[in-house]
Amino acid sequence: MNGKIGIFDSGIGGLTILEELKQILPHEQFIYYQDSKNNPYGEKDEESLFKIVTSIVEFLIAKDCKLIVIACNTATVKCMKKLKKIYSDIIFVGTVPAIKPACEANYKNILVMATPVTIKSTRTKELIDSNKKDYQNIYLVSCEGLANAIETKNNDLINKLLHKFLDSYQTMKIDAIVLGCTHYPLIKHEILEVIPTAQLIDSSRGVAKEVKHQLELNKIFGNYHQTITFYTSVDISINN
Repeated sequence: MNGKIGIFDSGIGGLTILEELKQILPHEQFIYYQDSKNNPYGEKDEESLFKIVTSIVEFLIAKDCKLIVIACNTATVKCMKKLKKIYSDIIFVGTVPAIKPACEANYKNILVMATPVTIKSTRTKELIDSNKKDYQNIYLVSCEGLANAIETKNNDLINKLLHKFLDSYQTMKIDAIVLGCTHYPLIKHEILEVIPTAQLIDSSRGVAKEVKHQLELNKIFGNYHQTITFYTSVDISINN
């Protein structure tokens, strides 16, 4: 079937999902939209964020995308339900913090790192309420500014913020850290320097598997030589 797979994020974070998609879908054509102009998403109000995201979705639809991956936890928890209603003929796959697999793996002390918007979202609360067992402790850490520090490759600020957010958990025997922003897997090494005993869990593989499942379910697998086309909001003007 004709049609590409669109992936978008507020910057480079969604590349962690694209890497997984490349591995398990060798015959698809991908478009990656990097919205660095509007980074970070995690500190925007809902109305502004939805306007930005809608513009990107329109752009990807115009580029013949059959499925769109929202490679951002914040955009998923705040926009995905409304997008599905408005664009009912488009398949959306979102990204949410990997709280469910962390709970299913029976970790006792789980720390969830995410943007302020994701941490406060109803969806995050739902994931905790539906998956947390009685013996499990889940600690939510609102990491304001961290995604932008990663995006701009400000290593000094990254280290400063990690110690600010994580130092108080060093003596709590954290078993697992859920990386609730697609930027965070890019600094796994730095996170483990602060809490070296934790298992790091992110959503990248799970999202890629869900994309494959949706292609199979809807019988829309591609049969192409794999291609990847990159766009960035810094170079392209769309109505946002």
